[in-house]
Amino acid sequence: MEYPVIAEEFRNHQLENVHQGVICIVNEDKEVIYQKGDINHPVFYRSAMKPIQAIPVFTTDIIDQYNLTDEEAALFMASQRGEKYQEEALIRVKEKLGIAENHLVCASSYPLNDAPKMEYILAKKPKRRLLHNCAGKHLGFLGYTKVKGLSEEGYERLDHPLQQEILHYLSELSEVPVDEIKSGTDGCGVPVHAVPLKNMAISYLKFVRPELIEDQAARDAVIHIGDIMNAHPNIIASHDFICSVLLKDKNIIAKGGAQGVYCLSLREEKISIALKVLSGTELLWPLLVAEILKKLNYQNEETIHDLLQLKPDTILNDDGIVIGETKIYL
Repeated sequence: MEYPVIAEEFRNHQLENVHQGVICIVNEDKEVIYQKGDINHPVFYRSAMKPIQAIPVFTTDIIDQYNLTDEEAALFMASQRGEKYQEEALIRVKEKLGIAENHLVCASSYPLNDAPKMEYILAKKPKRRLLHNCAGKHLGFLGYTKVKGLSEEGYERLDHPLQQEILHYLSELSEVPVDEIKSGTDGCGVPVHAVPLKNMAISYLKFVRPELIEDQAARDAVIHIGDIMNAHPNIIASHDFICSVLLKDKNIIAKGGAQGVYCLSLREEKISIALKVLSGTELLWPLLVAEILKKLNYQNEETIHDLLQLKPDTILNDDGIVIGETKIYL
C-alpha cells in the first residue's frame, strides 16, 4: 500500500505531526477522477457503513408500523453523541419498538460529548447501553428482527439473516463480490466490512445516483435514508460536528467512521469521495474535506466556511493565540 502524506502540522514553524492517507473521488460513471495513495487497498467502513447497514430496516414498514418519526428513524444511521435531544429520541424508539435495553449487544456508555457526559457523572447516573454511540443502529437491527419475525438472538453474528442481508446490499452498492469483502468485528460488537477505497466511494455514489441500484427496494431505501439524514443532521452526529455540518447542506450525503474513515457524495455534481487518514485521527476531517471541496470548486461556500469553523488551518493555544498551522497536501 502506498502511504502518501496528506497533512502536516507545524508548531512555531517546526514540523510536529505527519498524517498519511488515501483519497478517492469518482464521477457519476464510477470513473476515478482523483486519487491519492493506493485506492485498491481494503478499508474498513467502521461507522461510515451505517447508512448501508440501515438498508434492510428501511425496506420494511417499520416506520409506519411503529409510528416512528423521521427524527427517530434517523437514529438508525446515527453515531449519536449523547445529547439530551438524542437520548430522548432513543428512549422513544426503544419504547415504541418494545425493545429491552439489555438486549442491545453494544456496551454501556456515558455520553460522548463533554457537557452531557459531565452532567451524567455529576448526577451519579450509571452508564447505559442506550447511550452507546451505535445504540440507534442496534435498535434498528432489533426492530428489523421483530418486523421480520426473526430471532433477535445472535443478531450481532455474521451468520444471522440480518447481517447476511447487509452483506448482500453492501456487495450490490460497492460492486465487490461477497466472497471478496473482508469482514471483522466493530467496536459495538457487530460485523463491519472492508472493501477497496475506490469501491467505498462507488457505494456512496449510489446515494446520489440511486438509479444505479438494480434492486427496487434497496433503491427506495437508499433515497429514504438520504432524505432523512439531510432532514435531521444533528441526530446523525450532533451540533458542531462534521457530519451534521455537511448534512445541513441538502446537496451532500456524508458519514464518518472511526479510525479516520470519511465518505461523502454530492447530489448535483454526482460525485463521491472516500478517504482514510492512516493515523486514525478524526481531527483533520473538517479541514481535509473543506480543502477537497475547494479543489472541486464546490459552489456552496457556506458549507466550506462552516467546516473551517470546526477546524481552521491555524493551530491555536489555550488562550486562542495562533502558534502553528496545518498544511493539507492534495
